[in-house]
Amino acid sequence: MSSVPFQLGAVPTLSRSTVVRDEQLRQDAERLTAQWNDSWVVVVDKLGRTPVRDGGGSLALRPAAEFGSAPPADVVLLGEQDGVAYWATHGSDDAPVDLAEFGRRGWDPPAPGDGETWADLRGVGAVLDDTSAGLLTTAVALLHWHRRGQHCARCGGEVRRVFAGWATQCPNCGNEEYPRTDPAVICLVHDDAGVNGEQVLLARQPSWPAGRYSVLAGFVEAGESLEACVVREIREEVGVHVDNVRYLGSQPWPFPRSLMLGFAARASRAEELVLADGEIAEARWVSRADVQEAIEAGGRTDKIGLPGGSSIARLMVEAWAAAD
Repeated sequence: MSSVPFQLGAVPTLSRSTVVRDEQLRQDAERLTAQWNDSWVVVVDKLGRTPVRDGGGSLALRPAAEFGSAPPADVVLLGEQDGVAYWATHGSDDAPVDLAEFGRRGWDPPAPGDGETWADLRGVGAVLDDTSAGLLTTAVALLHWHRRGQHCARCGGEVRRVFAGWATQCPNCGNEEYPRTDPAVICLVHDDAGVNGEQVLLARQPSWPAGRYSVLAGFVEAGESLEACVVREIREEVGVHVDNVRYLGSQPWPFPRSLMLGFAARASRAEELVLADGEIAEARWVSRADVQEAIEAGGRTDKIGLPGGSSIARLMVEAWAAAD
């Protein structure tokens, strides 16, 4: 049995990024206009989907010249790499919708195939290359913010985009707004047998497919530390007390604007599980052997289904399962 606390075995899927996104670049309108014709654009529809190639391995980017001779007002800068700028814009929202595929909510990636497929970040985040993963994560976050923030929070006037889409400004009162991020903790709770435990506590929300489980999560409240939020959320959702709370890593989760802060903690299996009504449909202790079996089977067996590959939850569960 390992004597070392487990750690994440890789960078979380949606934390991967290769582009430069400095503030100075966003404010250099002259440079961005000069390189516009050599730039690329990520198109995202109202469902958060974008065209991808080869079953989701890379984004199907559009040449910037298709959108005009200079950056239009409704594009946002995602970053720059090797002198090439990458932007994002809202799609026409008329791309074909496969509701059966979209309804899986990213538990599984799309099947490999030729040509282009419209897919969302949950579904393809785990199979995108590093550059594509970073671009799409940022695009979804920024474009969703702009969809919901078209009016000034101070006077209600219609705002305009500034700093290449990284802020809005109200022409009426001058108020500036910037994208917001909601911190949320996500915690893998294992039992108190040894350093890393022998079983993990997994739960299912009522809206999730039957048999699918994940680790527990919740939003940080005003005036609350991250560690205190872990203790409170676990107690509220499943009724057990945790200790030995320690940080693992983080991942943006733009649904719509969360930052998932990953932790591990211990709890006793002797405590009764008391499920939060309306929030947790099932909770159970699962052995390391059963988790390893599900991982080897691609994420699901007849005993248990694991979190989708795009989430930090999957990486946390895999890291814990490897620490035997």
